[in-house]
Amino acid sequence: MNRVKKILDMLENGQHKKAIHEYNEVLNSGTPDEKFLLGEELFEYGFLEEAKTLFENLLEIFPGEGELLVLLGEVLIEAGDEEKAILVLEQISDKDPSFGQSLLLLADLYQIQGLYEVCERKLLKAKEMLPEEVVIDFALGELYSEQGEITKALDAYEFVLKECNELAGVNINQRIADLLSTSGAFEEALPFYDKALAEKFEINTLFGFAFTAMQGGYNGTAIEKFLELKEIDPEYTSLYLQLAIAYEREQELQNSFDVIMQGIKQDEFNKELFFYGGKIALKLGKNDQAVQLFREALALDPGYIDAAITLDKFFIQQERYDEALELIQTLESNDVEDPQLIWDSAVAFHKIEKYSLALDKYESAYTFFKDNDSFLTDYGYFLMEEGKNDLAAEIFKQLLKNDPTNEDYLDLLDRLDG
Repeated sequence: MNRVKKILDMLENGQHKKAIHEYNEVLNSGTPDEKFLLGEELFEYGFLEEAKTLFENLLEIFPGEGELLVLLGEVLIEAGDEEKAILVLEQISDKDPSFGQSLLLLADLYQIQGLYEVCERKLLKAKEMLPEEVVIDFALGELYSEQGEITKALDAYEFVLKECNELAGVNINQRIADLLSTSGAFEEALPFYDKALAEKFEINTLFGFAFTAMQGGYNGTAIEKFLELKEIDPEYTSLYLQLAIAYEREQELQNSFDVIMQGIKQDEFNKELFFYGGKIALKLGKNDQAVQLFREALALDPGYIDAAITLDKFFIQQERYDEALELIQTLESNDVEDPQLIWDSAVAFHKIEKYSLALDKYESAYTFFKDNDSFLTDYGYFLMEEGKNDLAAEIFKQLLKNDPTNEDYLDLLDRLDG
């Protein structure tokens, strides 16, 4: 064993040529124990090809030895030769003490390849052989989580939790909390987030706790946790939008707006912050700031339809028709199209008395909104104003089918027929 230590010392001291010479000596004339120990050490040091050669050499001496096949399989996996690793691991007999370990490695490989059913079979077989081995339950939990089988995943993680709170660097309480949150069981998830944070504080866990609380309607708790996260790490930019939403739900609009502005300082390229800030600004009556924020969102993403439509609707409501049309034309020049913008442009052209252009837009929008009563009402009245009574009558007849007792439509049709 002194030769193994000697080789490792040489590697650590940068004496690679001498180390290679000694390695070849062990490979050619070393004892099986020396080869085995050197192979394990070199694998740990990342000398995969040298470790592989040693394990293959040992398998010539001890053919079919499960422990060696597992080690060779691990080396091949680390080297990225997954197909050969599978062939090696599949050689291990189900009577071999290393069979259970081989099943776990094979399950990982098949999961990576997307062969989930094969992976599950390997893990369930391993579970039969090693019913007390929680690493198998953990692997099943990971598999079922990836497949979206929430109930099965939760059952598997619950088995792990009976034995330990953390495995393979994973906080099991957090895993369960995240799964419950994903499945919509927000209230059930919160105690698991509490436990996860008590065991090991981690900012992503804190964010998950706050976000889940908000989804469950516990806005006060969400605000408290988001503020805690903001104090710890103000550069955790994902928190700002969610905190602003929580404040809005509690009718704390100024706090919501202030948080958005703080978020923009941290992340000036986040279009959603600008857009949401614009909406809150409108609610606060800060119209000029709202317009500026919507424009900033569109500057970041000219195709940001939600921001475009919201700003356009604001211009229409404020009777700023020229600005609405200018916005729509800018969007069209950037190949941004949306049926709502066609409708809005029809309204704007109508209001500024460009009737021919308005008619073109109404006719285009009709394709998209022929079942929308609000659009049909706009269109019908426009046609009446333009003296196109026959067309207007057809529109109001269509509306009357949707609302047979509407007296306004009946009166209008009487006038149009007369």
